[in-house]
Amino acid sequence: MKKVFVNELEKHLGKEVVMSGFVDTVRDKKWVMFVVLRDSTGKVQLTLEKSEEKNAEMIELFQKVTKDSVVEVNGTVSKNEAVKLGGIEIIPEEVKVLSQAEELPYDYNNLDGVNIDTRLDYRFLDIRNERNMLIRQIESCMTEGMRDYLYKNNFCEIHSPKLIAAASESGSEVFEVKYFERSAYLAQSPQFYKQMVLASGLDKVFEVGPVFRAEKSNTYRHATEYTSFDLEFAYVDSVEDVMNVEEDLLIAGLTKVKEKYGETIKEIFGKEVIVPSKPFPRMDLNDVYQELNKRYGYKIPEEDVGDMNNETESLISKYAMEEYGHEFIFITGFSSKKRAFYHMRDENGIPNGYDLIWRGTEITTGAQREHRYEILKAQAKEKGLGKDVDFYLDFFKYGCPPHGGFAIGVDRLTMLLLGLPSLKETMLLFRGPNRIEP
Repeated sequence: MKKVFVNELEKHLGKEVVMSGFVDTVRDKKWVMFVVLRDSTGKVQLTLEKSEEKNAEMIELFQKVTKDSVVEVNGTVSKNEAVKLGGIEIIPEEVKVLSQAEELPYDYNNLDGVNIDTRLDYRFLDIRNERNMLIRQIESCMTEGMRDYLYKNNFCEIHSPKLIAAASESGSEVFEVKYFERSAYLAQSPQFYKQMVLASGLDKVFEVGPVFRAEKSNTYRHATEYTSFDLEFAYVDSVEDVMNVEEDLLIAGLTKVKEKYGETIKEIFGKEVIVPSKPFPRMDLNDVYQELNKRYGYKIPEEDVGDMNNETESLISKYAMEEYGHEFIFITGFSSKKRAFYHMRDENGIPNGYDLIWRGTEITTGAQREHRYEILKAQAKEKGLGKDVDFYLDFFKYGCPPHGGFAIGVDRLTMLLLGLPSLKETMLLFRGPNRIEP
């Protein structure tokens, strides 16, 4: 007999199947017992007539079994229009208890008044909430859509190391770990290794994996470990090539989500999945400062000149909707002091890079990279980076094509898509300055 999931039952009407799931509810009536089982794809009703002697043992079992115990059922799939759960029920022949559940610490179906940190302490229970499980499935769907786009466009998926010998990129905000008799560090990003692979001759690469930031930031949008969707590709003529690929990537991911979950997201989260049109608006940072001052009376704080802060990002999103009717906007023209040393600069010393803002929050920093060894070495020196990046600079000594790329925080993207208050809601297991368990 085939072991099936709830969403497959309709294909097996009139047949005997095996299915497993959590005991969701037991309704013990005078003449009949109804048991609802739940798996990751939905719920199904088991119907046990008490007048049938063969059901006596199973009825006794379900009278003792606790909520959220896991059982395996062997039974026949039947059509019954009176059943609210899709008009389908299972008439059981045999039931086994695979795991007896203890009393739950809180009701995951009623999270009102349950502190988010308590929920995270029992995250394995928290995800049993249908809404929270749906978040995981939506994020998976969006990532699948973006991956599919890259595979169809001949990108090669790579898996770079997360233990590295030197403090990468900025040389700060890294986690130091003991590595036998020496120190190692957790990678802030796969940036250096993406570029290494391009120097090897592969033209298009991407990676979806963990990155680590030793930031003591207790904000709704920061985490010390998160999942980054990174890509890099060769033979770009300008940063416009990079922005064009990101437009197509996001359109692919959001299209996939809208097709599969659009109506559900509107119903459960109250958010419209809007697939953006091309091209996304583009603005220079100095123009942003002027427009936000003129329209909203906003002046960038002195310490943030050459960059943006949370308020700038929020206002530029408002401006983009008012001026362009668009949820996304690229911002260019950042100060070289605020950007990484490996960003290529134009003749005026301005990095050929951008931030992409969506729904009031930065979701990407992207750029055309500097691929010329001598210039790259000088820019690293300017930033005060010495021997720590020597291994990286070696990648460019023996020929490297012009290239560019970007990274997207998958969990932040999901947070904004669903209008959730923080990464604690979207990440499978949140990691922050005060949380490293479970």
